[in-house]
Amino acid sequence: MDVRQLLALFLFFLSLSSARAQRPNIVFIVADDLGWNDVGFRNPDMKTPNIDRLAAEGIIFENAYVQPLCSPSRTAFMSGMFPFHVGMQHRVLMNGQAVCVPLNYTFLPQELKELGYATHMIGKWHLGFCKWECTPTFRGFDTYFGYYNAAEDYFTHTVGGYLDYRDNELPARNYSGEYSAFTFAQRAVDIIHRHNVSQPLFMYLPYQNVHAPLEVPKKYEDMYPNVINEGRRTLSGMVSALDEAVGNVTKALKDRGLFENTLILFTTDNGGPIDGHANNWPLRGGKHTIWEGGTRGTSFMYGAGLQKRGTTYDGMIHAVDWKPTLVSAAGGTPETNIDGMSHWDSIRNGLPSSRTEFIYNIDDFEVPVEGHAGIRVGDYKLILGYPGGPDGWHKPMNRTQDDIYVERVYTKGDEPVQLFNIRVDPTEHYDFAQQMPDMVAKLRARFEEYKKTMMPANFPRQDPASDPRKYGDAWSPGWC
Repeated sequence: MDVRQLLALFLFFLSLSSARAQRPNIVFIVADDLGWNDVGFRNPDMKTPNIDRLAAEGIIFENAYVQPLCSPSRTAFMSGMFPFHVGMQHRVLMNGQAVCVPLNYTFLPQELKELGYATHMIGKWHLGFCKWECTPTFRGFDTYFGYYNAAEDYFTHTVGGYLDYRDNELPARNYSGEYSAFTFAQRAVDIIHRHNVSQPLFMYLPYQNVHAPLEVPKKYEDMYPNVINEGRRTLSGMVSALDEAVGNVTKALKDRGLFENTLILFTTDNGGPIDGHANNWPLRGGKHTIWEGGTRGTSFMYGAGLQKRGTTYDGMIHAVDWKPTLVSAAGGTPETNIDGMSHWDSIRNGLPSSRTEFIYNIDDFEVPVEGHAGIRVGDYKLILGYPGGPDGWHKPMNRTQDDIYVERVYTKGDEPVQLFNIRVDPTEHYDFAQQMPDMVAKLRARFEEYKKTMMPANFPRQDPASDPRKYGDAWSPGWC
């Protein structure tokens, strides 16, 4: 090889290194069960200065949708697929179910690794763990620290009395008594400080806060002395603890010199549970429902690549879109055989969204938990049958006595039919189904096209082989 060939080879590798270094760092933060009205930038009673600052200086999403429950939304985030297309549309994964998102789907970190990213996950998985191939370090993450199930104790890190805390593939037994939001934030800070800055960083940070059980160190509750309702006061403190954890991570990025080239996506996984002291005012319903309060998620984006900062974005976005959008932001080419579509150019330049429709849910079980079926096409939303419960419109529970919840019970199937114009009536007060039968027929026909592509929900009974006592009293893979 002569000098010119060596020089050309050197310049080639130099260009590859430069392209890799210029890719933005990406931090994807998920808050668990955070309500539409449970952040300071919408509700001045909430103390979330770190979240508010990022939102105010970034882009707040007014029409970004998630699923009504946890595992379905996380399925959409990681795979870019509607849950009803992969069998994950019914409820959430239970502790001992031999289920995970099918392994033939490429997860977001796998795509980012192909682009040269270091990939780390810290927090709640809840996408299946019965065999190792289903777990984070086998699905694209270089490292993992967190828990597999739905709702562990914040201090003991147990589920049903058994440990559910992992440091990569080993049980993490030395964290008892430490509040999970702070162990997660500290692990994130440690990774940031050890990170090789010549390589782009992807961090998926799905916090446990503010999911039940309602637990938080007392000093955070004490930040809300005027909230008389005990549950609401605890949840408010949990939100502020989450905010502090977010602030600790952003400070570490600044200290390491990474912040200016970092893109932060923050979202909830579903609406807040209004029967669990969260709040989605003025939206209707909450978690477990396909009302807007259960599916329109508090979310924003901040940082590298955004041109229209300090604004709101009104375009329609769905949880399936975050995977291709982040791949595009990283300079990659998203998959084309998924449900999601990239909105990167639209978001960062303030252009209209290319999404015009999506499915809220299609649940084929006789007794759906999170709403039977719903579709949005343009401005109109069609609900078929049971929308989930509890129903109603609820202000924050700051009083001693809780609100009275409206629980609507419907028989199985696609009746009654309800039609709302979400653009003019986002709080779903006015049902137009009787006045607009042609629009009902149009949306129902479109829904039936989607339904033909549905995969039956994979929701087996819990398997006794998962018993943690067989694995040193820790929830562990390896039994399916």
